[in-house]
Amino acid sequence: MADSATAGASRGRGGFGRGRGRGGARGRGRRGEEKNEWVPVTKLGRLVKAGKIKSIEEIYLFSLPIKEYQIVDYFLPKLTDQVMKIMPVQKQTTAGQRTRFKAFVVIGDENGHVGLGVKCAKEVATAIRGGIILAKLSIIPVRRGYWGTNLGEPHTVPCKVSGRCGSVMARLVPAPRGTGIVASPTAKRVLQLAGITDCYTTSRGSTRTLGNFVKATFAAIGNTYGFLTPDLWEETEFIKAPYQEFSDFLSQKQRK
Repeated sequence: MADSATAGASRGRGGFGRGRGRGGARGRGRRGEEKNEWVPVTKLGRLVKAGKIKSIEEIYLFSLPIKEYQIVDYFLPKLTDQVMKIMPVQKQTTAGQRTRFKAFVVIGDENGHVGLGVKCAKEVATAIRGGIILAKLSIIPVRRGYWGTNLGEPHTVPCKVSGRCGSVMARLVPAPRGTGIVASPTAKRVLQLAGITDCYTTSRGSTRTLGNFVKATFAAIGNTYGFLTPDLWEETEFIKAPYQEFSDFLSQKQRK
């Protein structure tokens, strides 16, 4: 009996319990060492990973829904994200109030692509991570144009556009080269991530509600491709959609 107590004391806690050495090197915490390879689960993901689709513009051309954020990472590796706001939201339950955190995240490559994600979670880090993923899934192309002569690279919005969310109305107006972005800090950051360098803005409504203000600005940027201007009057050459063109490849059984 004494021998067993002595053996237990050498393990830690005076012969009772299993001590603090539980687990040893049995593999908890080894998950971060190996980065799992992306295994696509959608038809679009399979085509992208196989190199059948060359650019994200092909996806936009056929209005294919993006359901995997790895597709955006594949085509746009230089995306930068900006957390616009983190706000607590509460729900009344029988046990009291349940508080969660809502994150507004804007993502863009400053070269014609921008996305907005809104995520609610129990923890701030989880909300931000989910917001980044949703922003990648909602990424849209930004149409840029000129003020006056079309010399150099496109630098402003092609025409006056507006977007609404709630009571907020955000309006973007083309500006001469060198003007910069004349906007509030919230709208300015969204336009910078979209790749617009010169722009006048005007807004109306309760713009202090930052969530609606960001959504209205994002909607206005998305409307830039909603206008048919004379430079788009050329006859369209219709080509096969990727799902139709690579139907033989998609019919093959996927290797796991």
